[in-house]
Amino acid sequence: MATKLFSPIRLRDLDLTNRVVVSPMCQYAAESGTASDWHIMHLGNFAVSGSSLVISEATAVEPEGRISPLCLGLYSDENERAIARIVKFFRDYGGHTKFGIQLAHAGRKGSVLPSFMVRKFVPVEEGGWVPPSPSHYEDGVHAPPRVLTIPEIQEITAAWVQSTIRADRAGADLIELHFGHGYLVNQFLSPLINQRTDQYGGSIENRMRFALEIYDACRAVWPSGKPIGVRITAQDWVDGGWQLDDSVILARHLKERGCDYLCLTSGGVSLKQKIDTGPLYQVPFAERVRRESGITTMAVGQIWEPQSAEGVLQDEKADLIAIGRRMLYDPRWAWHAATEFNEFVPYPARYKSCHPLVGSAAKFAESPEQTRALNQLREAEDRFNSKRTVRN
Repeated sequence: MATKLFSPIRLRDLDLTNRVVVSPMCQYAAESGTASDWHIMHLGNFAVSGSSLVISEATAVEPEGRISPLCLGLYSDENERAIARIVKFFRDYGGHTKFGIQLAHAGRKGSVLPSFMVRKFVPVEEGGWVPPSPSHYEDGVHAPPRVLTIPEIQEITAAWVQSTIRADRAGADLIELHFGHGYLVNQFLSPLINQRTDQYGGSIENRMRFALEIYDACRAVWPSGKPIGVRITAQDWVDGGWQLDDSVILARHLKERGCDYLCLTSGGVSLKQKIDTGPLYQVPFAERVRRESGITTMAVGQIWEPQSAEGVLQDEKADLIAIGRRMLYDPRWAWHAATEFNEFVPYPARYKSCHPLVGSAAKFAESPEQTRALNQLREAEDRFNSKRTVRN
């Protein structure tokens, strides 16, 4: 029986050939927000991995929205050109793999050193900035933030819109709005951080206002046939914080607005969090939100084994599987999963000799799978040769 992991799914006009998604992973390799050769290598590697969708790391909508001074951004023409270069790589060599951009704003958690260093605040005189926040909050690690005024909130919403426009011009197939991990929108959602007394604070309706305004504004300028997903923190893992019940409410509002999927992560807003981690530990969040809101969900978090990923989909706990750190360890995870399930995913023409369905080492010699693999590999090779002839 065919697997669900390697079955297609359609989000608006975007056809994904399977349910394997490469999750956004911060690389801290940009200069003034501009993607570097490292990003071409890192993301390009996943373009030929067999995954149907690759989503860029958290990409800041303004300079003060970065986590660190080395984080990716999409707020300048130079930023946009660098992203367009990555998109072109996907178009030229990625085959069926689509490219998405995760737009983000770090809020009070910004202006720090990258996570692979000792994380500490970067002062203004060393290239940092005073990070913004919905309310005053100190945790001993991040700098004391400045509290956003309503006009500044509106300016940040406008920055999300401009980055959305840039993402479309650069050719992205999808955008994901990052409302989780304790970053700015999560700070507005969580009562642990948000102590405002105006229309952006207090009740859950007020605390959701910023998130919904951003979504509506970005949807209005993003092409109707292209999907928008949202990543949220399902729960803060702290008493008195944002809870799973709240996520269901937010999911219903986003579903009504046409949101194409929710990716359910958790934690990040407070150092007091006590997270009960383990394989598949965040899948129940995706399952409940999917069941109670009807929205398409993406499961993420320690989904390591192909059989586990398939089980999540077969049990209708989620519709897509996002894999992050495991992809760093094994960038060919999708290839290996397909082989385990006797499924086929396209390989780049240059790599065809390593395909297990091809040549003397073929596992299924003279089988329909082998014939299909050979035909698709030949088609990929023909496409490559055709492009090379045109360039020459």
